[in-house]
Amino acid sequence: MTPTRIRVAALLVVAAAALALAACGSDDSSSSSSSDASTSTAAAGQAGGSKGTVDVADNGALGAEILVDDGGRTLYLFEKDDSADESYCYDACADAWPPLTSTGKVTVGSGLDASQLTTFERDDGTTQLAYAGHPLYLYAGDAAPGDANGNELDQFGAEWYAMDSSGEAVESGGSSDDDSTEDTTSEDSSTDDSTSEDSTGGGYSSY
Repeated sequence: MTPTRIRVAALLVVAAAALALAACGSDDSSSSSSSDASTSTAAAGQAGGSKGTVDVADNGALGAEILVDDGGRTLYLFEKDDSADESYCYDACADAWPPLTSTGKVTVGSGLDASQLTTFERDDGTTQLAYAGHPLYLYAGDAAPGDANGNELDQFGAEWYAMDSSGEAVESGGSSDDDSTEDTTSEDSSTDDSTSEDSTGGGYSSY
């Protein structure tokens, strides 16, 4: 074999090796991109993705106006959460009660106080919305807008409630925590009035 042919053969071997290395690098890159995409999709699937809008809507089942997401799904508070910037719902809890998250600007619908809508970063890096000091969640058991099957459930260490526009928990029948307090105060007042009437003989002077 002549020197020229030897040099050509050597160049062909080097070129073939370079092509093989490039192909391997491309496969690794594709595999890495695919893995990153799968991880991102899994994280998005666990959280309750939203356009970042919290609105209010009438709910016939609860007999009250409650907070909903941009799709009309009922939003809930978790009584175990004790601040607007920390969630106690992860893993199995987050599967059953997906946190309301957003990747962009957050807004409120008509009738809500925009200053009450805040966000915070969860341990998994997603951004969760909170309203009136309560991190917001959806319920996996709600199949359609208007469902409120999660209301008053006691799961993962505390109770879950739909919320009214002031951020108060809504109980069955449309009453909120404030309403319950007012009812109790009214009952106490009625009892005091009755006692007062009894002590004065029903308003007549005694002889």
